[in-house]
Amino acid sequence: MKYGYARVSTDDQKADLQINALTKAGCEYIFTDTASGAVAKRPELTRCLELLRAGDTLVVWKLDRLGRSLSHLVAVLGELQGKGVAFLSLTEAIDTGSAAGRLMGHILAALAEFERSLIIERTQAGLKAAKRRGQKLGRKPSLSSEQVKHARELLDRGESPAAVAKLLKVCRATLYNSVKARN
Repeated sequence: MKYGYARVSTDDQKADLQINALTKAGCEYIFTDTASGAVAKRPELTRCLELLRAGDTLVVWKLDRLGRSLSHLVAVLGELQGKGVAFLSLTEAIDTGSAAGRLMGHILAALAEFERSLIIERTQAGLKAAKRRGQKLGRKPSLSSEQVKHARELLDRGESPAAVAKLLKVCRATLYNSVKARN
């Protein structure tokens, strides 16, 4: 069975062109969302993906109608492949039911992995640059130096860690880590 999925970004736009193309392609059911491609919640896409079974085909007018990003597109295509569902993009003529279409799926996956690697590299470079500039990274300590000093004094006098943590309004793990880190 062929299922179609169409998406327009705003209420002003019409999905007629996509729906006509999907109908011509033989789709028996067509799901339509009105949402930006960047929006994660697309109820009709979710419904469509839940209904698909092995042997079905998901048809879209164009790749960008399906995925929010390259990595999202690859994730959806991977999910479809795992279910045994074929994918067809009419505009780009990508059909995962054929060897060439499966190759295109692998190329998209490789591009998504490359994109993730670039993001990681840029993030790490940014963190290193911030450290060189002397910026402190990470979360602000839960306890100030004075609070840690006070906690040590209380613990040395025999107060229970639970009571000291409660007094300072932190959990025992935070108390232990703060006292240990500032030894």
